[in-house]
Order: sequence, then structure tokens, then C-alpha cells
Amino acid sequence: MTAPYAQHCILPPGLLYRLARCDEEALRDAALNALALDGRFRLARAESAARLLQLPRPVTFAWIGGQPQRTIYDQQHSESQTPGVVMRVEGQAPSKDQAVNQAYDGLGATYSFYWTVFERDSIDGASMPLLGLTHYGRRYPNAFWDGAGHMFFGDGDGRILTQTTAGIDVIGHELTHGVIQHEANLTYSGQSGALNESVSDVFGIQVKQYALGQDVHSSDWLIGADVVGPLLRPALRSMKQPGTANPYDDQPADMNGYVPGGDVHINSGIPNHAFYVVATTLGGHAWDAAGPIWYAALADPQLRPNATFRDFARITVRHARQTYGASSDQTHAVQQGWEAVKVPLC
Repeated sequence: MTAPYAQHCILPPGLLYRLARCDEEALRDAALNALALDGRFRLARAESAARLLQLPRPVTFAWIGGQPQRTIYDQQHSESQTPGVVMRVEGQAPSKDQAVNQAYDGLGATYSFYWTVFERDSIDGASMPLLGLTHYGRRYPNAFWDGAGHMFFGDGDGRILTQTTAGIDVIGHELTHGVIQHEANLTYSGQSGALNESVSDVFGIQVKQYALGQDVHSSDWLIGADVVGPLLRPALRSMKQPGTANPYDDQPADMNGYVPGGDVHINSGIPNHAFYVVATTLGGHAWDAAGPIWYAALADPQLRPNATFRDFARITVRHARQTYGASSDQTHAVQQGWEAVKVPLC
């Protein structure tokens, strides 16, 4: 069962706890407010994920796919979990509200990536509607997938985060939590929780690269660069150099720095860097080979909710061998990626 304290937010709770202890009153209040709002969704997310463990995967016939079903709401700064005023629905012209349009475009970019690259029809693979709730709370510095079909966007406090709808990778990251929920349902604690966060970063960065037409060498491999405020610049996380994204970044780049019992957002730097090594070793686009290998591993029935880094690594190697051959460049790159972060394969 998913841990009851699971929270699929783009901003790590550990960082918010640190900011909540700072001397600056405005910053402290912003962090405490964010933590209070985040906490309201923890149990609901955990219960939603737990229910999926008990349900058979639905079989849907005769759907075509290829077209998202987006609805963007304005929460008008309320803290309600109920969708607010409808601002834009699928096919409508742009709104006068920039955040609404950014949410609409980001949800569309994520759908387009998953459909074009993997023929996955929305989060659940069965045309789930994509619902974006903008202007959530007052100066709320976070964005999250609630586990029940909604993505919430805060406007940011201006210091920690700015307008969260501006981050295509953030939207891709959060919606990928939903994909994970419908596939391996990785438990949100320990190494499986770090994998949950890492896989979300892996596909979040690919959504951004795909939308911008970037290859593995032109990408900055930074998560959240478009939403961080001055306190966290230049980004929330770096897949290229974990631990260097901002003054508070304490992610390890390999198992030598693994933090036993550490927050899932910290240890996720290890599998993040493994993917970066694989993708840049192969060159081209991340979704040419590295992305499909990771996606196949995520969808593999042998990937259990409590999987370790080693479990996931071995599944990625197996899929690389099955698809490309044991002596292929792709298989060697996957092996090198896990070796680089010191995750044993045997």
C-alpha cells in the first residue's frame, strides 16, 4: 500500500520544512502555508493509489485515441479540491488568462508526447480527461497531481516558485505520477518512492525536450527551470549534475551518497543521473531508445510497487537486450548508466 504521507508535488516537502525554519517571516509563512495545503491531499492520494492495487486493469475496445480531452478551471485562489470556474475546454480559443493557456498547452504537450511516442492514450491509457485547476490557493508555491484526475497549479509566492503553469516539464512530471499510478503504482517511500520521483523527472524532461525539439545535447537537463523563483535558481533539480541545481539541492549523483531513509526527492537524483548517462551516451533524442526502454520497464509486470533501484535497473537492461540485442549500443549504454551511479546489476 502507498505510504500515507505520499505527496506528488513538484516542490520537495523537505525543502519546504527547511524554509519553514528560516528567520525571514514572509518566506517562513509561505513555506508553512504550502505544507499545510499539501498535507490536505496526502491521504486522498494514498487511498487512490491503494485502490488501484485492488482493481483489475480495464480492457477498452474500439477507442481511437490521439485527441486529449482538456478542461482548465480557475480556482480563484480558493483552497477547495472541487473544480472551480471553467475557463477553457478542448478546442476552444485561448483565454485572456495566461496561466489557463499555459496549463492547456502543457497538458496537451504531455498528451502529445505519450501518444506520439508510446501510443498511450492519456494518463490511464484509456482516454482519461485531463483536468487542470489553476490559481489554486493564495501565492501557493507548488503544483501537484492529486491521484484522482486533477492537476493543481499554484501561482507561486515569487521567491520560492513563480507561476507553476509555465513549466512544461513540471506538468509532464506531475502527469507522469498518474501514469506510474496506473502502471507499477510504485510505493511512495524508500527506493521505490525515489524511483517514482525519478521516472516522473525522466518523462517530464522528455516532454519538454519533445515540445521544444531538443536533442540530448541541446537540453539543459534541468527540472523546473521555468518556475523557480530567485531563491531556487537556476532550477529544482539537475539530471546532468545532481546536487548543483540550487543552493538547497542535496541530491546525490550515485549510491556513494545515498541517504538511507532520505526523502524520495533526494535519492531520486541517482536514477535520474543514470537515465541522463544512457540518453547522452546514445545521442539523438531521449525518446529514440532510452525513453522507450524506461517506459517498457515501467509497464513490465515484474516491476513491483516496492521495487528497488537494482530491480528497476535489471528490468531496463533486460528490455534493452530483448529489443536491441545483448551486444547492442543500447544495452551497453543502459549498463553504463547504472554502473555510473554505482547501482549493481547482479
